[in-house]
Amino acid sequence: MSGAGRRRRCASASQPESYISQWDSRSESKLCRVRASVRRRRNATDQAATTDRPAVILPAGFEAAAQRLRMHPSFRATLAGYCRGMAEGAPAQWPVYKFFDQMRRYIVCYMLIHNYYAWQHGEGPPPTLSALQRVAGSSARQTAGLVAALKAGHLILAEPDPDDRRIRHLRPAREMIEEIGRSARLFVAAADRLEVPSQNRAALLVTDEHALGDVLRRSAAYVLAHGTLIHPFPRILHFAGRDCGYLLLNAVLCAHYAQNLPGASPPVALSYRTLARRFQVSPAHIGNLLGEAERRGWFATGPSGRLVTMSEDFADEFECWASWQMVHFSGLAAETTAFLAVQTAPRVTEPSG
Repeated sequence: MSGAGRRRRCASASQPESYISQWDSRSESKLCRVRASVRRRRNATDQAATTDRPAVILPAGFEAAAQRLRMHPSFRATLAGYCRGMAEGAPAQWPVYKFFDQMRRYIVCYMLIHNYYAWQHGEGPPPTLSALQRVAGSSARQTAGLVAALKAGHLILAEPDPDDRRIRHLRPAREMIEEIGRSARLFVAAADRLEVPSQNRAALLVTDEHALGDVLRRSAAYVLAHGTLIHPFPRILHFAGRDCGYLLLNAVLCAHYAQNLPGASPPVALSYRTLARRFQVSPAHIGNLLGEAERRGWFATGPSGRLVTMSEDFADEFECWASWQMVHFSGLAAETTAFLAVQTAPRVTEPSG
């Protein structure tokens, strides 16, 4: 055999070994990327799963504190005021209720507020869309779509990262914080009136949206660590999962207290058209929600827009849920007040020499 033939044979014999070596290198790199992607998805799934299950750990004394609130002689009258506040009409013509008041969409906004303030306080990564998608509890596509819609409505502001202007930080607008935090603020105000001595923690949440944002940050951090406080209450969860369902529920409870408590907040008319205008949904949707509740024996409304019946155990479930929320958010509001007091306190410097 000629030298050229031997060289060709040697080259062809060594090619498979070289090819395998290259393949192994590429495979190892690809495998590392796949493993990293799986870990990211698993972590995201684990965090998102906390928004779909009840809290497994309650703070010490939590249930006892909630029970004390329910035993207060003014508890139901105070709760009627909360319900009236939640049943108020939309603050703007743009359909904010349609975007915020359904649990999945609410959680996306709730976690966006969490991410922004956690980052502001040096406790979390930059508040980007990808960071939100990891904790929002919805698919990446659904989260991105909602964020785009809220940006179009100027309820989310996209601001460039100071270190890399290609990256956009998602900052919640004041209107978003106030609407997502409306229930929290009203629950804190209710707890303030019931506690002895009375408190005034809610005042700061009315005047300072950043204080309210910090309360929501703390609340979302609890959910990410432990689970939600709404899943133990399946009928409240049922309404929260429907467009404006939780607002409708508050309108119904407001009517219930108005009929049964002297001096309670005035009721909201429960006619389909009135509720549809108030909550920016269709009368048919209102009819479906009220019809489901009647078929399940929870409550029933009459043709005149009045509440006809209310199941006692349904009202009890709502009151227990409300007492839990009062304890949860009033405790967080106290933490926020103390935190902000430290942040704004003047620093005393020791004299030199």
